[in-house]
Amino acid sequence: MSLLGFASYYRQNLQDFEIHARSLYRICDHKRLFQVTQEMIQEYEKINYALTNAPLVLIPNLKLLLNLYIDACGEGLGESLNQVQIVNEKPYDGQVCFILRQIRPTVARYGESQMECLCLVWALEKLHYYIDGSVFGVITDCNSLKSLLNMKTLNRHMLRWQIDIQEFRGNMTILDKAKNIQNNANGLSRWALPNKPENSANAEPQIPIEGSNTTDLETELFEEVRESYKKDNNLNILTFLLEKIAKIQIWIIL
Repeated sequence: MSLLGFASYYRQNLQDFEIHARSLYRICDHKRLFQVTQEMIQEYEKINYALTNAPLVLIPNLKLLLNLYIDACGEGLGESLNQVQIVNEKPYDGQVCFILRQIRPTVARYGESQMECLCLVWALEKLHYYIDGSVFGVITDCNSLKSLLNMKTLNRHMLRWQIDIQEFRGNMTILDKAKNIQNNANGLSRWALPNKPENSANAEPQIPIEGSNTTDLETELFEEVRESYKKDNNLNILTFLLEKIAKIQIWIIL
């Protein structure tokens, strides 16, 4: 069912999805006994091939809105970073990247709200290359997550997480959506990667992602910023007052 829910989210991008999934939908009833047939295996392989071979990811346009779909369950955490771009003259809701991981046994005892908060904090930490400074929405099926930024009575975990996401407060909007709206993240959280020594949940390895920071910028940009400061009247007045105060302090000391 997790596979069908995940694939159904991309059904408009998968050719003949309804035909391939027909035999698999018949066995979704938990109370129904079924026998795996060769047809089911073939349809499963076709859907799996379509999901893993289609051109899924987009190069993000940081001038456009990003949507971060998150979901947490007893199996793991899953996130999908999406963006709507114009592809072939049509709006296309595509994926920028996916991340997922299993959770430790101690975390599995968290309540729904705590689990979703952990999922959000982890996503913001791992995807900061994309969302730092960008306007983005967080799509979740946990209504209480919307109040995380303004909660007053918090346990130590929630308080720490609230502090961690404050830097995104001005650019982030948390939206509560139905579960079927975010099947992309739902599927990822239920297929989380195992916690092997080389993929520990305690200390995830650094993922090489292309990004830039101030140390990579050209000297010309800094010169342009300095010149823009000189043209700002308010900043010139402030600079003049500070220099005047500094001279007075030096005169008093002397």
